[in-house]
Amino acid sequence: MRILIVEDDAALARSLTALLRAAGHAVDHMTSGEDALTIAGDEPYALVVLDVGLPGIDGFAVLQALRRRGERVPVLMLTARDALDDRIRGLDLGADDYLRKPFAPEELEARIRALGRRRGGDPTPELVVGTLVLDRSAGVARVGERLLDLRRREWTVLDALAIRAGQIVPRETLQAEVFGYDEPVGPNALEVNITRLRGKLAPDGPAIRTVRGVGYLLDAR
Repeated sequence: MRILIVEDDAALARSLTALLRAAGHAVDHMTSGEDALTIAGDEPYALVVLDVGLPGIDGFAVLQALRRRGERVPVLMLTARDALDDRIRGLDLGADDYLRKPFAPEELEARIRALGRRRGGDPTPELVVGTLVLDRSAGVARVGERLLDLRRREWTVLDALAIRAGQIVPRETLQAEVFGYDEPVGPNALEVNITRLRGKLAPDGPAIRTVRGVGYLLDAR
């Protein structure tokens, strides 16, 4: 998924970014509510991880502004506070989940996976496309009984295509979900990952088809 982290604690933000990128997500980071509101209107985020205790515009105000302008992106709020009233306030303003600091990395990852499935309308952690099976909880992909050795970005591309199996995914949409805006990538980075995936899926897995001038499609047949 393409995830926006809004956190002013530099050390925590670095660890969260590294954790989520290692799990295959494209991650952007903002330190202020003002910047978060600006970039959230320009980029197709699948999830926002939002700290409550931001300087200036706090997390509650950011959440309220997102919902008022019609942004439906799932929001997972982080807080060091333990007050029930704060948790109720965040949920009433439109937060999708709440996580209290400090937290275990495994719990954060599990909550993010759950929110991602909810957003995609897929309640199960497993995607099946023909002979391809993606176990998103375990981070394992296989074709039949053959395990696929996938790099982080290859997994992200394949997951994004598998969620929309049988549908054309525009190149711009796929690139936005795979790469963060500050990640150094070459002009052909997406095509390189597509080529590698085709080699790993062949000969008995579903095909990734190019729709010239539009994007890519994972053949569900």
